[in-house]
Amino acid sequence: MDQTTTNLKLPYIAPSQAQKHVTHNEAIRALDALVQLSIVSRKLKNAPQEPLEGDRYIVASEAVMSWAGKTDQIAAWQDDAWAFFQPQEGWHAWVAEEQTFVVFDRNSWRMIASGTNPVDSVGINTVADENNRLALKSPAALLAGAIS
Repeated sequence: MDQTTTNLKLPYIAPSQAQKHVTHNEAIRALDALVQLSIVSRKLKNAPQEPLEGDRYIVASEAVMSWAGKTDQIAAWQDDAWAFFQPQEGWHAWVAEEQTFVVFDRNSWRMIASGTNPVDSVGINTVADENNRLALKSPAALLAGAIS
């Protein structure tokens, strides 16, 4: 039997395990880091000098020092140490520095469209740009109403 949960990889407590609180606390720390995931930044290649308890980062590519080899992982500052979590397909996070949502898709993080109003541009069956903030590619279309 696998010793971790399928999605968050939380450790199970074995029936005969001594010091069960250690495994339980490890799982609680992982839940605290990953549920309602809000990231400070995803641009840092090295750990910040004075992180605050609970700060979480997505490790940038080509990371160095204590973050070396942890690209795209979640780095969480917990109990005066870094804990690293390998994201799974579909995990999403709010990146405070960028004021945007990202999703882990095909081994990397990418921005996702929020779909909330108001939005700067809309593209339907095509891509909107700075000059054409409303872009529509269709064999027929009806636009009605006052345009300001």
